[in-house]
Amino acid sequence: MPESEVLYSDVTFTRPKANAAETFSPLADTTYSEVKIAKKQPPEESPVFDNKRTKEELKSLKMELETLNKSLSAETKPSSTVQPTCPPPPAVGSYEPCPKCEAGWEHHGGKCYNFTTNKSSWEESRCFCQSQGGDLVKIDSRDEQSFLERRLRDVMEKAEDKFWIGLTDSKEEGRWLWVDGSLLVERLKFWSSGEPDNWKEEDPDGEDCARMGEKVGAHDLKCWFDHSCKNPHRSICEKPEKTGQRSYVCV
Repeated sequence: MPESEVLYSDVTFTRPKANAAETFSPLADTTYSEVKIAKKQPPEESPVFDNKRTKEELKSLKMELETLNKSLSAETKPSSTVQPTCPPPPAVGSYEPCPKCEAGWEHHGGKCYNFTTNKSSWEESRCFCQSQGGDLVKIDSRDEQSFLERRLRDVMEKAEDKFWIGLTDSKEEGRWLWVDGSLLVERLKFWSSGEPDNWKEEDPDGEDCARMGEKVGAHDLKCWFDHSCKNPHRSICEKPEKTGQRSYVCV
């Protein structure tokens, strides 16, 4: 046993007392003995065991760190499902213009048009248009004439399916006026070749009302014809578009 592991100790053993007759000797009562006691040292940890425990502790810390990172990521990541929200309502008094035409009316250039296929005289046709809140059409631009000329080609079934427009010289021959009383201007005249001719063979009163339309199309949009106001024809009614307030609806 190594010397460093030995603990020395003095132990005193007391002998039983003798009879009184016996001579007393202090040294005779005590016996000394040397006892070697092994000192127990705590076992030293094996380097392999210590390395294994360190690895387990690191593994545990790594798992805790991963769990913490996942938790933080879940809190900061935006949700993949975004709930739809309604757009804010418009400010009080604000609105967006919304052009509208009634059922059976077609919209173009700020106006509404109705291509009436029922045949009637010029005056009767005008009364019908007025009952619908409009009047026989007044053509104010080349663009409007172009729109109507193209549209009538789709509506007409044959060459004689022409339409009354709001133009007449019934008050003064040769002075053509629109239904609103305005004079027909030169740049917006779309008379077909040889028109107006005020032909009186069918009606002695002549031809004082204008109609339009060419099924096969017209050169330079010229498809107006004067005709007897008494003859029944189809007609084009016109009125201004309606403006309203657009609704904001959340669906």
